[in-house]
Amino acid sequence: MLTPALGCRARIRPPRAHRQHSELSEIVLGEFCRCYKEQFGVALFNSVRYEIEGTGGPQAQLLHRKVPLEDHVIYSGNIFQYIEENKKWRNRFCMVPHNYGLVLYENKLAYERQLPPRVLINSAGYKILTSVEQYLELVNNSLPGVTPKSGHSSILKCPTDFPLILWHPYARHYYFCVMTGKEQEKWRAVFQDCVRHCNNGISEDSKVEAPAFTDAIRMYRQSKEQYGTWDMLCGNETQVLSNLVMEELLPELRSTIAPRLKGKAPERQRTWIQVSDAVYRMVYELAKEQYDAAVARCEQERPQLESTIRTDMDQIITSKEHLASKIRAFVLPKAEVCVRNHVQPYISSILEALMTPTSQGFAEVREVFFKEVTDMNMNVVNEGGLEKLVEYMEKLSHLAFHPVKMQSCYEKMDQLKLEGLQQRFDVSSTSVFKQRAQIHMRQQMDDAVHTFETLLHQELGKLQGKDDLCKSIQRILERVLKKFDYDSSTVRKKFFREALLQITIPFLLRKLAPTCKGELAKFQELIFEDFASFILVENTYEEVVLQSVMKDIMQAVKEAAVQRKHNLYRDSMVMHNSDPNLHLLGEGLPIDWSEEYSGQPEAEPAAERRRRAKQVVSVIQDDEGEPEEAHPGVPPSPPDAVKEIREALAQESLGDARGQPPAEELHMGLPVPRAGPPASPWVSASPRLSQTKGQEVGHGGGL
Repeated sequence: MLTPALGCRARIRPPRAHRQHSELSEIVLGEFCRCYKEQFGVALFNSVRYEIEGTGGPQAQLLHRKVPLEDHVIYSGNIFQYIEENKKWRNRFCMVPHNYGLVLYENKLAYERQLPPRVLINSAGYKILTSVEQYLELVNNSLPGVTPKSGHSSILKCPTDFPLILWHPYARHYYFCVMTGKEQEKWRAVFQDCVRHCNNGISEDSKVEAPAFTDAIRMYRQSKEQYGTWDMLCGNETQVLSNLVMEELLPELRSTIAPRLKGKAPERQRTWIQVSDAVYRMVYELAKEQYDAAVARCEQERPQLESTIRTDMDQIITSKEHLASKIRAFVLPKAEVCVRNHVQPYISSILEALMTPTSQGFAEVREVFFKEVTDMNMNVVNEGGLEKLVEYMEKLSHLAFHPVKMQSCYEKMDQLKLEGLQQRFDVSSTSVFKQRAQIHMRQQMDDAVHTFETLLHQELGKLQGKDDLCKSIQRILERVLKKFDYDSSTVRKKFFREALLQITIPFLLRKLAPTCKGELAKFQELIFEDFASFILVENTYEEVVLQSVMKDIMQAVKEAAVQRKHNLYRDSMVMHNSDPNLHLLGEGLPIDWSEEYSGQPEAEPAAERRRRAKQVVSVIQDDEGEPEEAHPGVPPSPPDAVKEIREALAQESLGDARGQPPAEELHMGLPVPRAGPPASPWVSASPRLSQTKGQEVGHGGGL
């Protein structure tokens, strides 16, 4: 376990305060684990029931990549990083692997020699800031009453006009800068992709643990009168749970620590950030221990619970329906009035606000895919046929993971504004919806690319020459675009329904709580003791509330599908049994274009391919088609920063042949396990509300 390098901690956090914070953390985690145990039984029942009864939704037309792309560098290049320990800027070689962890090396040579990295960052929960002013505003707000006076030095001085700052409400902050606006935009796109991916950190491969966890988080927050979306439901389970604890711990921590901070305002702010980060790490360790123990206990009971479910499925369903009918009779009249007066008039406005940027984003995905394939087709014909096809197909296969090329798609979601609706429905921010739509865009792009390369691979053996190749590429492109149109319509309609539910259900629960919440206890006696692990009054009540608004939401989305401007298929327009054998093509390993079609007498050994992959500079090319290298220049001001950066560059040009200094900090538990498929963050197959999930990556607190 890594020890935080913060010398002032023991002085400013006495043992008594430490015990108080630990006790509060234990209370929060204990209450959460109780909620998790309750939700585990419900989630297990829903999973088994869906396995038996579920028919699934419409079949996707595009192929989904069964084996993820690995050993793939998303991006790499040099960037200046501010080192807090010695208060100096240093040039670092930054590499983003396929798991979207930010890995910083002393220099490129250290990376090529496979020396240990200096810093590993998981960016879940972070925000990307591109100005020092934005950062200082957040820092000043985090510790009220401690603001540097005008004209005095601030907590951060950047040597260029193009900073990139990773800010987190609890964990340590990271400071970077580059030399030009173009570089800043490029790195911003890369960092945003990392944040988006890492925020999506709860794997939906788990059909029981994931819904049990998200529902337990939601139930806990609702018990504290916290409804609506939650921006810090991001990262893996331990990260989310740490955020939950810190949300309650921070006010007490601030009141305890802030009066003890000494020095000028910037120094007190800096110390506060260090203290918050140190506490966050301790909370993370405690949360991981308690959550792992809770999961282990539930898994131990799982075989017996599942046996009971399968044996008594009909009786459990009957018992739940009886309970639901009683709750429905009590709640539905109140819920319907609330929906009619406070929700129904706004559904079309919310939907329109969601549909315009989302549809534009998916249209841009289609356009980018079309342009890339069309350009490839022209270049293959003009430059050498099959030999060039290999090179272009290897690039195309990574299109969905190219932060810069996908940025034009993602940026469409920045237009999402809920205006007055956001305050009315207690939506803390629109970032949850933006990121979810962007994740769908990336998945649709990857599905389109994978389907295209699979169909093209199937056709290559039948081709006679360049003309045939050109025609085949065009024909396959048109075929894939039709499938993309259908799938993107299905995905968007599902996204709209889920987003509307996530906005309206918490609002309804809050509105109904004064008249309904206190009366729910009387329904407990309707549940047989043997089935109490699988049927909860609170969950059944929420399902009834969901049903009260679901009809209006479904109708609104259905009516929107008729509007041509959004390019949505009507539900009656289904591509029945299109390409029935197509999905059989997507089961194998990823296509290795260079090995199959390079024309070499012998395939390149896998070890040699890995060695070459480690030497990649970047998958992102600039306008001239050259890899991005470190900018040789230095900023004009301030003079001391210029001198430090020049010295850093001069030292690195020597190759650092004497070896590496000790790592500053291995941050956030990387290397990262293999990522799973993106998860739906809103509503599962059962009538369950959750908030935001995704692929597992270790958290960013030096844990």
